[in-house]
Amino acid sequence: MKKILITGTAGFIGFHLARLLLEQGNRVHGYDGMTDYYDVRLKQRRHAMLLQNKEFSATEGMLEDAALFDRIADEFAPDVIVHLAAQAGVRYSLENPRAYIDSNIVGTFNVMEAARRLKVQHLLMASTSSVYGANLEMPFTETEKADTQLTIYAATKKANENMAHSYAHLWDLPTTMFRFFTVYGTWGRPDLALYKFVDAILDDRPIDIYNNGNMYRDFTYVDDLVRAIAMLIDAVPQRPERPEEIPEGDSLSPVAPFRIVNIGNSDKVCLLDFVDAIEECLGKKAIRNYMGMQTGDVPATWADASLLQTLTGYRPQTNFKDGIRRFVDWFRDYYGK
Repeated sequence: MKKILITGTAGFIGFHLARLLLEQGNRVHGYDGMTDYYDVRLKQRRHAMLLQNKEFSATEGMLEDAALFDRIADEFAPDVIVHLAAQAGVRYSLENPRAYIDSNIVGTFNVMEAARRLKVQHLLMASTSSVYGANLEMPFTETEKADTQLTIYAATKKANENMAHSYAHLWDLPTTMFRFFTVYGTWGRPDLALYKFVDAILDDRPIDIYNNGNMYRDFTYVDDLVRAIAMLIDAVPQRPERPEEIPEGDSLSPVAPFRIVNIGNSDKVCLLDFVDAIEECLGKKAIRNYMGMQTGDVPATWADASLLQTLTGYRPQTNFKDGIRRFVDWFRDYYGK
């Protein structure tokens, strides 16, 4: 049994990860700010479900509150920290960029400081496929340069990667950053496309389809994603003794126990095919509002997940139609629609 501190356990991905790690026999402490970026009742329900397990405990607090986070981390004394909490959302970063600096930069620094001080066995932190920005060569691989972020959200996540690398190098802190690719699934966030589309179609409201539907995403089902994270906990990076012997395709740093890993389905799906699948599942047509490209958005994402498979023997594989069906079943049950 490991003691694992997870930030963002009332959030979409953090909830699923905490539930899985508890099922595997670990002890988990969650830390979440319960911000009102979306309906807090959904977050409270997730936490209430987790609290049914006696091995789960939780603290409500902001990551920017260094004194509180330090006290909680010291009291729990985790073996591993998984940092998922962040101000999420590409489009919201156009409206409120300061929230991303406060949470994603200052908050992440506080998490890294705690991990350094407590000498945890492994620090794992969430990044995003958005860091690939304007890169055109696909599928995206972890070893290619990623210096052309298009939003402040993506820029803060790339900054997190750079900050984490320096801490790994300076303090010999084993650190894995994972880049998520368009995560969806049950208990999802209301600002995510699948949630918005299903909600609108059932209520006979139009859905906005950007770039006239000429968009491609590597949709990754949340259960697959958290299974990959759980397996990466034991894939602790080591500072290489001979950097020249790092295998091709491995993003392990030559000067630090630090690695970046894509977690994606390794399959790009057209947005219009995604909408078609939602309509088929609901038995109802969408009112489609075709729009131009959203500022800061990218036309396509597509992960090369071969490094994840090399490290864990696993890669996500849920077909998007199956994932949509599971989400719709949950949505109808939860909201009674």
